[in-house]
Amino acid sequence: MNPEIIYLDNAATSFPKPAIVHDTVRDFYRNNGVNPGRTGCDLALNAEKMIHETRKGFSDFFNRSLIEKGREKDPNRLVFTMNATMSLNLIINGILGPGDHAVSTWVEHNSVIRPLNHKIKDCGIEVTYVKPDSEGYVDPEEIRRAIRKNTRLVIVNHGSNVTGVVQDIKLIGKVCHEEGIPFAIDSAQTAGVIPIDMADCHIDFLSFTGHKGLYGPTGTGGICVADDAEIKGTIYGGTGVRSAHPYHLDEYPYRLEAGTMNLAGIAGLHAGLSWVLDKGMENIYTHEMKLMRKLQEGLLSIENITLCGTSNLKNRVATLSVTLKNYDPSDVGTILDVDYGIQTRTGLQCAPLIHEHHGTTPRGTIRFSIGPFNTEAHITTAIAAMEELAADRP
Repeated sequence: MNPEIIYLDNAATSFPKPAIVHDTVRDFYRNNGVNPGRTGCDLALNAEKMIHETRKGFSDFFNRSLIEKGREKDPNRLVFTMNATMSLNLIINGILGPGDHAVSTWVEHNSVIRPLNHKIKDCGIEVTYVKPDSEGYVDPEEIRRAIRKNTRLVIVNHGSNVTGVVQDIKLIGKVCHEEGIPFAIDSAQTAGVIPIDMADCHIDFLSFTGHKGLYGPTGTGGICVADDAEIKGTIYGGTGVRSAHPYHLDEYPYRLEAGTMNLAGIAGLHAGLSWVLDKGMENIYTHEMKLMRKLQEGLLSIENITLCGTSNLKNRVATLSVTLKNYDPSDVGTILDVDYGIQTRTGLQCAPLIHEHHGTTPRGTIRFSIGPFNTEAHITTAIAAMEELAADRP
């Protein structure tokens, strides 16, 4: 990291990436940068082996209780995409059709809201958005009450990219299981940050991105599909196998994958997961939340700063949003960047409903999000900068 930059925008993408990620992307692509599965040469086989190992690694990572019980999770149901947005589009478009109803929440990112809105406009589905409480937490029983006879999907944001609030997906999953409704989660802010067990939480479809808490390159992500879940494929093309077949292959992973894979990205994603497992998720999380406590307490001690959402540090990731009286959030972000070398994210953060819920529309907030490479000195500097800004316009 540039020593002059204090990067506090890890909810957008983690930065810097671990050295092993950079090295793996460079070395693997230099030595094995061919099209996997398209030929029988050694380089292609090496590439295909790496992809399969990454599938299995993530499949096991999201299904620990099955693995601990000695049950094999089908790794081919771990499919790769470009990002969480593509994953969520594949889930929504692969499940919902005319006459269907979906349940979601006001906590969602536009990667869920917009695809659902397009399904409403294009094929007449219905959607119920469940409101959270004043702190941003969704009551699982409100999910139950929103379910109808024609409900075909419940899709929930696991960790808010605005307030850091983490929903109780185990209880929500229990509701969905009892009601017989497929359950999907958006884990963009939580995969690699806190443990997620699909079987334990009755999750049918887990969407993840590679470039945040998994420390992989941008342009990586995927869906983990439960072995007993069904989803229709909605993209078609080359697979490198059975080329004479006139239709796209129905078996996994091809059902949800088409075309040449992001080989360098997947290699980096493999390295990112290895780094998380080596460091220990709990250790990374403890470090981030220690800094989060310091930042939150420091900012809340400043007059005219208002916290958006909960101040509870339990069921939370290391993200918080604030407003500063007499300042437009975008102006604060610019000043922090230009005058102090502190990078944050301002505005609505692609999550308009939760801002409406917390009363921070239309201008949004200043968002601080902490990563494993931040230090106490970074947090001290950020607090001091906000104190100076607050003193300038009391």
